Amino acid sequence: MSVVEMTVNGKAASADVEDRTLLVEYLRDHRRLTGTHVGCDTSQCGACLVLVDGVAVKSCTMLAVRAAGSRVTTIEGLASGTTLHPMQQAFHENHGLQCGFCTPGMIISGIDMVRRLGNKLDEATIRHELEGNFCRCTGYQNIVKSIAAGAAAMAGTR
Repeated sequence: MSVVEMTVNGKAASADVEDRTLLVEYLRDHRRLTGTHVGCDTSQCGACLVLVDGVAVKSCTMLAVRAAGSRVTTIEGLASGTTLHPMQQAFHENHGLQCGFCTPGMIISGIDMVRRLGNKLDEATIRHELEGNFCRCTGYQNIVKSIAAGAAAMAGTR
């Protein structure tokens, strides 16, 4: 067992966990943040994406002890009160979801795209960058549209 201390969604968090505990398990089971999903158990689907020190990480492949001392942001930590993050708002406005299971990972992925590539993302770039995210319900069209709109909206928040 190890004591893991980190900042989760802007708040100090600490828990005793087994050394083999995955970050996704820590977030869901110890912090009760269930917006981070487990979709495949093989790190292929992107449903478990979170931001660790601002970088998108598949939390199903990272041990919680490796995140000790880090700033972790989940889908629940993106909004500011009742004001959605620009990427969340873009998904809402552009109907970038169907069942919603993949949506948290898609939103985190979109935010990370903007961090790495800037806010002027074309459709081909977005589709290429989404290769590690699976949606089993849609044809991705509204997801791509949402990420492009969110990226443009984020330009004003930097």
